[in-house]
This record gives sequence, C-alpha cells and structure tokens, in this order.
Amino acid sequence: MSTLATSFATVTGIWTVVVLTPGPNFLATAQSSLARSRRAGLLVVAGIAAGTAIWGIASLFGLGLLFQAAGDLYRIVRWAGAAYLIYVGARLLLSARSASNIRIGAGPGLEGVRAFRHGLVTDLSNPKAAVFFTSLFAVTVPPTAPIWFDAALVGVVTAIAALWYSLVACALTVAPVVVLYRRLSLAIAAVAGLIFIGLGVRLATER
Repeated sequence: MSTLATSFATVTGIWTVVVLTPGPNFLATAQSSLARSRRAGLLVVAGIAAGTAIWGIASLFGLGLLFQAAGDLYRIVRWAGAAYLIYVGARLLLSARSASNIRIGAGPGLEGVRAFRHGLVTDLSNPKAAVFFTSLFAVTVPPTAPIWFDAALVGVVTAIAALWYSLVACALTVAPVVVLYRRLSLAIAAVAGLIFIGLGVRLATER
C-alpha cells in the first residue's frame, strides 16, 4: 500500500472512531433535534460539518505547528472554547431548573442562522477535534502530498462527520423518541448541561 493510501486509511479510520464517540457535537445535535425539530438538528450538523472542514484546512496549513510555536495563542483558543462549552451547559441547566426546554437554535430566519452557528462554534471548541487535527491529522498527512489528496481527505472527514450527525438528528426525531423525550426532557437537559460544563472545565484545565 502506498504512503498516500496508508495515510488516508489511517486518518479516516481514526476519525470515524472519534466521530462515533459521543462528545459535544453529539450533544449539540441531539439537544437541538429533540428540543426543536429535525431541521434544527440538521442545521446544527451543517455547522459541525463547516467546523470540521475549517479544522482540516487549517491543519494542512500548519495549525498544529503554529500552536506549538505560540503557546499563548493555543491557550487563548482553548479557554475561549472552554468558556463556550460552559456557557451552553449553564443554559441547559437553567432550562431544566426553570422547567422549560432550552431552545438552542433552529426555526425560520435568524433562528436558523443561530442553529448553524451553534454547531459551528461547538465543533471549533470541541477538544476531540482540536487534539485530532492539531496532532494526528497534521503529522499523518505527508507534507509532499498533492493538493488533490489534501482536498479529498478534508472532504471525506467532513462527509463522515456530516453523515453520522445527520443520522443522529434523523433518528432522534422519529415519533417514539420524541414522545420519550417529552417525558424526560428536564432530566436530559440537566445531564447534557453537566456534561457540557464538565467538558469545558476539562478543556480549560488541561495542559
């Protein structure tokens, strides 16, 4: 197997495992789909896909090396991401406490933009994506790889994320799941809020 084929298989294989492991992106997709609608969830997924593409392109341009050379810049980015995750978690906890469902995004007009933005910012602040794209992705892709290879790899990892989270959004908006969510919505919001806050604290305190 050629070097390019090995690199492609390694990156896409590990990325698939990363995507399938529940984290902030999964929670954002699930919460928006359940609390609002399938359209809401899919708009969040579109934001996640855009964030994944940004991570991939930035990594190919040496984002990992930049963060290594400018430690303060990496800390600022990490703290900003942590603050956003904690903010989302706090909103979810407050919604559970006030006995009303959180409405993160979706709907016509501006709310649709908000849903997309929520997915985008969640992905850009996702610690799993940060670690993957600034380390393994950056060192696994050969620096001499042709531009078509880089474009194909970014396209495939973006498609993997979009496909999985779209399936999540669709699966969680079938009638039986929606009925179950309505019964457990406050508990789900509380648990999701605690997880978001925990991820944010972890991201802020990691070295």
